[in-house]
Amino acid sequence: MSGLRICLIASSRFPIREPFAGGLESHTHALAHELTARGHEVTLFAAPGSDPTLGTRHLPVQAFAPGFVGRPDVSVTPETWMAEHHAYLGLMLELAASGRQRFDVVHNNSLHHLPVAMASTLAVPMVTTLHTPPVPWLESALHYASANSAFVSVSRFTALAWAHAVTSTTILNGVDVDRWQQGPGGGPAIWSGRLVPEKGPHLAIDAARLAGMPLVLAGPSLDRAYFDAEIAPRLGDDVTYLGHLDHDHLRLQVAAARVAVVTPTWDEPYGLVAAEALACGTPVAAFSRGALPEIVDESVGALALPNDVTDLARAMAHAAGLDRSHVRRVAVERCSISVMVDGYEQLYDQLAPRAAA
Repeated sequence: MSGLRICLIASSRFPIREPFAGGLESHTHALAHELTARGHEVTLFAAPGSDPTLGTRHLPVQAFAPGFVGRPDVSVTPETWMAEHHAYLGLMLELAASGRQRFDVVHNNSLHHLPVAMASTLAVPMVTTLHTPPVPWLESALHYASANSAFVSVSRFTALAWAHAVTSTTILNGVDVDRWQQGPGGGPAIWSGRLVPEKGPHLAIDAARLAGMPLVLAGPSLDRAYFDAEIAPRLGDDVTYLGHLDHDHLRLQVAAARVAVVTPTWDEPYGLVAAEALACGTPVAAFSRGALPEIVDESVGALALPNDVTDLARAMAHAAGLDRSHVRRVAVERCSISVMVDGYEQLYDQLAPRAAA
């Protein structure tokens, strides 16, 4: 397809750069990079400090400083909330005024309600990717969504979760399989992601010890109380916390691991860390929750009963014996950024003529 002018809306709070704050930022970075490589003109709305090497243009995030008088009022919303509200309100008003002249499609990758609620003010179609289970602020915004909007869910599980509120197309998230290359394996098991209770890294530690496997953990520690209570006391010679790694260092660790462990204590809408591991040829042992059964099957890993540490230890031992070359081949077929962007390009192509009409 011919190159489109795409406005990609991301978080106004977190920059799109390594080390990523989370999976949404990593996904947005990969999407922007691949779209640009395919000849599209991408303009990115994201927090200041986003990766300058992406080759994208940038829309500035407007700052907001509330007057001092309102601060003592208990009804005043938190400053972070107001800063995000102001940033997205300014963006949507700008797109309403000049979006038709500047863009062929707007792709909303954020979790904020204003892009969805104000899409009807734009003379350009909008794609919104649903990265989370239903949340009330987005459900509310959907009541005002434009007929010129299309919605994408990152898994069939997520599409079903949103089905009561909106019909969406499923396009599985993808990873750059040219960067996430197959590695030798054989090293410690690995757990990666945000070290927070809903990701369950403490359960991965317990399962690894039951399985008799050393374990390394990598990712940002965003909940100090949880880390001090559940992670720090479990660390030892056989369990090491590597810190928050950039993707170059993380890829080396994942590619060297004998198995990747994924332990959500909630229903994951997708599970990007599982796809990253599979691209490295590293089999995955995971709790069977959310969308993970769509990514991990018996050919590339093993699923365990949710929150069952003993069953997870069994899954780790089984997954570690799988053929890494086969795991890698399946990942390229199912989980590549190329397959994902093919799906988005088809959707853009369907929507863009509407704007021209």
